[in-house]
Amino acid sequence: MDATLEELLTLERVGWDALCSSSGAGFYGDLMTEDGVMVLADGSVFDRAAVVTSLDGAPAWDEYTIDDPRLVRVGDEAALVYAAEARRGDTTFVARMSSVYVHEGDRWRLALYQQTPTGAAG
Repeated sequence: MDATLEELLTLERVGWDALCSSSGAGFYGDLMTEDGVMVLADGSVFDRAAVVTSLDGAPAWDEYTIDDPRLVRVGDEAALVYAAEARRGDTTFVARMSSVYVHEGDRWRLALYQQTPTGAAG
């Protein structure tokens, strides 16, 4: 597996793990760039501060899976595209995710994240 793909997949898994332990606010507050945004499944666009606020105290996800990861190079930066399925109680969320990462200093930072619901795994 490509080293960059492995590194970004690890970041995504750590992010999902944070969402499963209700610690997503701190994780994404640190991971996102100052001007980073998340485009959510309902069309909402949250800047970094809104992401932190929305995740502070948010209910935890019970479990998640990541499938079909693909790395897209964007100049010196990279985008990770994958299928995800997450479950919280009786609710299952199935979507394609896109995360655009920029390299700042010695680490990757999340600049743009988008969810596109698919309604079915795959």
